Amino acid sequence: MASRKTPDTPDNWTVADAKNRFSELVTKALTDGPQRVTRRGETVVVAPVGAIAPAGMTMGRIEFEHHEPVPAKERRVLLILGGGIAAYKSLELVRLLAKAGVKTRAVMTKASKEFVTPLSLGSLTGDKVYEDLFDLTDEAEMGHIELSRSADLVVVAPATADLMAKAANGISNDLASTTLLATDKAVLYAPAMNVRMWEHPATQRNLKRLIADGAHIVGPDQGEMACGEFGFGRMAEPQAIRDAILALLQPKSRPLAGKRIIVTAGPTIEPIDPVRFLSNRSSGKQGYAIAAALAELGADVRLISGPVALADPPNVKVTRIETAAEMLAASEAALPADAAVCVAAVADWRPETRATDKIKKDNSGGAAMTISLSENPDILATLSKAGPRRPALVVGFAAETEKVEVHAKKKLAKKGCDWIVGNDVSGDVMGGAENEITIYTHAGAERFARMAKERVAAALAERIADALTAEKTERVSA
Repeated sequence: MASRKTPDTPDNWTVADAKNRFSELVTKALTDGPQRVTRRGETVVVAPVGAIAPAGMTMGRIEFEHHEPVPAKERRVLLILGGGIAAYKSLELVRLLAKAGVKTRAVMTKASKEFVTPLSLGSLTGDKVYEDLFDLTDEAEMGHIELSRSADLVVVAPATADLMAKAANGISNDLASTTLLATDKAVLYAPAMNVRMWEHPATQRNLKRLIADGAHIVGPDQGEMACGEFGFGRMAEPQAIRDAILALLQPKSRPLAGKRIIVTAGPTIEPIDPVRFLSNRSSGKQGYAIAAALAELGADVRLISGPVALADPPNVKVTRIETAAEMLAASEAALPADAAVCVAAVADWRPETRATDKIKKDNSGGAAMTISLSENPDILATLSKAGPRRPALVVGFAAETEKVEVHAKKKLAKKGCDWIVGNDVSGDVMGGAENEITIYTHAGAERFARMAKERVAAALAERIADALTAEKTERVSA
């Protein structure tokens, strides 16, 4: 018999993930051991009949009424293929969407036909493949304007640097780019390109513009390229793109509508002189993902951000700062708020004095240099203080390299906040694409498996929504 995980440590799922990936949930329960689905503090364990109950829990039988993650109205996706080696993955994406009950219609650029054929794509979609803006037959049957609006969602996969540049700058000189300019539907881009092309300032500028215009992005992943280089630029795997598509096709619940939430993210920097400073390795990715997830649930999000190389999340108001003192001032200026989520890696100390000119090594006479430090203001403790302007929910982060649980619980007791999200940053979490967290509250702890930072953000946002909704219900009942 294949070995299984111990039932004492079931994997954690959000309700949204359990609904959208039900087949995967059941498969993992059968092969890897019990899976735990949690919402509003209540937990359901999905496990085979006869399985041993996880520690502290009893097993019962639940009849599931499972529905495919597609509304009654048939959903359609318009898939635009850019000219990149990753185009072959789009064939698998079409197959996965068909299994989920989503119809796909495709548009191919001239370059994409160098990698896959219209015949292969058409065989999988079961529909005509559109290629030419000036094809009189195509225009007579379905004009490009109608084509751009015939689906519920437009997906660009692979989204090449060329296609992203055209879309960001309103250029429409072929069927694909014209369709993107003419559509009134949401657009999801799955970038795919060489790492240097992805990191180029022009591409990053175009990415920021697309996000500001309301586009959705999935990936790119990090890994080895077809060209032999390594880094970010690989198109997201078809399963990840499918999950993003299904999430966008679901009717949106906005439980945080009318709620203002402050999120701090990124590092702070404390100047030593005009060219040097004290800081840390925080990339801001987790904080930005949390801000985006809260905005998706309808919150009025005020993101206070240290220096990062990230695009502003859509529908989020961003204030940029550098020092801890500036972050505290901006956070207090954003009050009153219903919740505050302090994700930022705030520098604990700052130099007592800042040199007005660059400190020269040759002025030291060979002696060791000493920098006197002063403690920075404690933003989490300040926002947690009791008073009329205290948010109903204050969440802090404990980024630790050892004894995460010990330090997180100590921080929860010391700071006066409601939750502490503990995570181990001794590996590749800072700057990486994944995270593994535990939420510590005064009532207990909830642990999550390692997953993409966007999924971590979605899970945390869901719990924040549950907490604020429960708090509102209790006030009304009282």
